[in-house]
Amino acid sequence: MGETQKEYPVEFKREAVRLMETSGKTAVQIARELGVSDSVLYHWRKILAEKGEQAFPGKGHQTEAEE
Repeated sequence: MGETQKEYPVEFKREAVRLMETSGKTAVQIARELGVSDSVLYHWRKILAEKGEQAFPGKGHQTEAEE
């Protein structure tokens, strides 16, 4: 059977990225504490860097650039 992808709230993603940038901990440490993989954290950081406030528009919602 296929495994469903877990969805995280936007604020959780933003806070995780903020922790990567300000806590002094490694991405691996933060990932373990939050229960996600470090590759997910890096992905979220990349999206935030590229799209800023338009990042993570939500399920089924396109950003203006995607419309």
